[in-house]
Amino acid sequence: MTGNVPGRHAVRRRRQLWSGVLALIGLVLLIIGLTIADGVAAWVEVIVAVVLLVVAYLVQAVARRDTVYRRDDGR
Repeated sequence: MTGNVPGRHAVRRRRQLWSGVLALIGLVLLIIGLTIADGVAAWVEVIVAVVLLVVAYLVQAVARRDTVYRRDDGR
């Protein structure tokens, strides 16, 4: 690690943090869309919530894949 280049662990932690934030926002939107909102607004919120949850899953999968399948420079 040289200069301002972030380490592998910092990148993984940041991706997992963003994944958690996206999942939390998605769940809140899903709850609001299913309980409070009605009409077109409810459907839009539910669709946005599902998209956010899928994106959160993909970000977490990328972070996990980076950790599991990374190249070991020491070999």
